Amino acid sequence: MSEPGILSALFLSLAPANLLACLIGAVMGTLVGVLPGLGPAAAMALVLPATFRLGPTAGLIMLAGIYYGSMYGGSTTSILVNVPGEPASVVTAIDGYQMARKGRAGAALAISAIGSFIAGTITVIALQIFAPLLANVALAFGPAEYFSLTLLGLIVLSNLTGKSRVKSLLMVAVGLMISTIGMDPLGGVGRFTFNYTPAQGGLSFIAVTAGLFGVAEVLSMLAERETPREILPVRWRELYPSREEFQRSLPPIFRGTVVGFLVGLIPGPAATIASFTSYGLERRLSRHRDEFGQGAIEAVAGPESANNAATSGGMVPLLSLGLPFTPATAVLLSGMLIHGITPGPLLLRDHPNIFWAVIGSFYLGNIMLLILNLPLVGLFANVARIPPRYLMPAVLVLCIIGAYSDNNSLFDVWVMLAAGIIGYLLRHYDYEPAPLVLGLVLGPVIERSLLQALTMSQGNIAGLWASPISATLLVAAAVAALWPLFLQGGRDLKPFRSN
Repeated sequence: MSEPGILSALFLSLAPANLLACLIGAVMGTLVGVLPGLGPAAAMALVLPATFRLGPTAGLIMLAGIYYGSMYGGSTTSILVNVPGEPASVVTAIDGYQMARKGRAGAALAISAIGSFIAGTITVIALQIFAPLLANVALAFGPAEYFSLTLLGLIVLSNLTGKSRVKSLLMVAVGLMISTIGMDPLGGVGRFTFNYTPAQGGLSFIAVTAGLFGVAEVLSMLAERETPREILPVRWRELYPSREEFQRSLPPIFRGTVVGFLVGLIPGPAATIASFTSYGLERRLSRHRDEFGQGAIEAVAGPESANNAATSGGMVPLLSLGLPFTPATAVLLSGMLIHGITPGPLLLRDHPNIFWAVIGSFYLGNIMLLILNLPLVGLFANVARIPPRYLMPAVLVLCIIGAYSDNNSLFDVWVMLAAGIIGYLLRHYDYEPAPLVLGLVLGPVIERSLLQALTMSQGNIAGLWASPISATLLVAAAVAALWPLFLQGGRDLKPFRSN
């Protein structure tokens, strides 16, 4: 859009009622991100009735604030106590928590906030400029294309931790199998539930991740018999990134912004997929690969920028076509329809004030979130200095609350505890849980798109590669799967060649 459009967006957002709605939404979104279990979609649904009295403009601004604010808060508990507040922050826990254990929690939190701000600002500009074009590109993807793209992503990202490829693939396979528990998306038949009603909806993602990361960390702390480390005071300068850390973070932030915005155009858990994709990309491009898994600043900057950028990417199909690609944008669509606003190509013509006010709230909301988060870095960083005998019980309570609140089911608490024991055993035998989470996230997307594609082709498997886009993605997936084997074969042949 043009510069007058941007100026009018900011001007409309500065109205007192809209400004207050933006602030409330941003604060609520941050709290939603910090507390595992609730999620932005559920929080937006809870406050949806309250938007009636605010009017369409202020109401939608509040809902949008919760949507993108949750991406800011999700990293806090991931970094400090290894409990992802949001599914999109699972990857952040890998290196962010290691930074916290090394006394660099403040730097990790600050880079997370700065990266989210930069990504959010850049992608809002891209949203204004490229929304119609990118929406048409998104429409070119059908079920076969989404299956091929997701399969490619699963193969490429399967070894994102950089350790044993066999162990990573095994964890991905376990994640895929776990994702099939529950109702068949096509026939509605229960699978692997043993006729147990609470399991009909599948295993809660929050319960599984809280167990694999949070409860497993508690068990690991209990198993340690070493003398607790001395807790030293942290100087003010150490709460924020050093010049070297900031320089190392800038390229991942910009790469994560691009990756997140593009992945946001894909239906499904875009923010989570974007963070995994960014982590895998940075691990391949970084000059400090040996630090990944041990506290690499790039592993925090890239994924946190990507998951925030994905929120803006998800707004493209919503505003341009009226198509919600995530649960949170579906709630936002409901809010628009309730207020008599139909998103789509005619939104800018019929409701220009509302359109520009919501766009402007993204700018102001990102500024508010940066102002809210950066001064609190010192307060948050002190959490990492709490002795484990006090901190770990609080972490366990936080995990239980998050697991239970996801579906208000005690079954999810038992799932969390079982996942915690499994996560502890995985650590003991040097298996990384992150690839398992990847399979758990992408499993439903792969299955649903595969079933839809086969249904449309009347069971003909050739329908999966009928289109040029799908065929190209499948070839890329095959190359990505076979390339490591080719490289390994080349290494095995070197002694024979030398002879």
